[in-house]
Amino acid sequence: MTTSSIATLVHPTLRMRAPGLLLAVGIGLLALLLGRWAPLIGGPVIGIVLGIAVRNLLSPGDRYTPGIAFAGKKVLQWSIIALGFGLSLSQVAKTGLESLSVTLVTMTVAFLAAWLLGRWLGVHDKLKILIGVGTAICGGSAIAAVTPIIRPDDHDTAFAISTIFLFNLVAVLLFPLLGHLMHLSDLGFGLWAGTAINDTSSVVAAGYSFSKTAGDYATIVKLTRATLIIPVCLVLAFVVAAREKRKHALEGSVGHFSLASIFPWFILWFLVASAIRTAGLIPVAIQPAIHTLAEFLIIVALTAIGLSANLRKMAASGARPILLGLGVWIAVAVSSLLVQLVIGQL
Repeated sequence: MTTSSIATLVHPTLRMRAPGLLLAVGIGLLALLLGRWAPLIGGPVIGIVLGIAVRNLLSPGDRYTPGIAFAGKKVLQWSIIALGFGLSLSQVAKTGLESLSVTLVTMTVAFLAAWLLGRWLGVHDKLKILIGVGTAICGGSAIAAVTPIIRPDDHDTAFAISTIFLFNLVAVLLFPLLGHLMHLSDLGFGLWAGTAINDTSSVVAAGYSFSKTAGDYATIVKLTRATLIIPVCLVLAFVVAAREKRKHALEGSVGHFSLASIFPWFILWFLVASAIRTAGLIPVAIQPAIHTLAEFLIIVALTAIGLSANLRKMAASGARPILLGLGVWIAVAVSSLLVQLVIGQL
């Protein structure tokens, strides 16, 4: 059978997506390997940086666009579902309840700071939401989760992720030093790192840099915090639904919009995956492989987002989004310490 005859047997949609998807997977694999070599930076950061570099230096043609778009959306959702298999709800229940008050305060502060500071800086709504969610909950994973709901421009997603990861790297280097200077206890530092640092890998790196006890505690707090992406996604879904209905009403058009069209169904599958993990149905031997798969999928998705990013548009946004990210990050870090001081957990 010739190559051309084999090609005709491939589904047209797959043929259309293959070039861009293979490009994202190839760059994502390189980012995964480089992330192992440079864990403080991490595969997701490297993936999106490589994606942005390829997009703006090599300018892949239009034939790559369908596959890149597919990887940036569908693969992104698959990565969130895969992450659920690594989150045991029973493991985090006790620590989650203990840290919930601090987590809820820091989340509230993050969203309020993003809204107020973003309004003052003139940052548009979708970018404010992305930076606020990324800072409040779990960095790139949270941004990835809300992207299919609010549907921002790809360069906004790339800008938000890059901003969040910039402060992740700073936190890994700065938090342990500040923790020792403030003479925080292991649990106090673990709670601070778990509620104030965005990305899970950065929380783990900072926590264990302080002490093993702090690292263990920070990791559980962070995993509990990550589950709050579910109610946040649901709230955003209802808000988007209400706005769309109002838009159709003002335009006098009927429209075929419904909540089901934007409902984050992948979050339900995330819950199913977490329930399976909690029930002990995932063999211990394959859990590391599932974790690696989840990490690789999100790297591929974020690489694709980088491949969609237009640096000229990002440059047009100026320094305001970075200042927004810095302001929200500082507000969260300070509020976490203040709440612990008030409730006597420092």
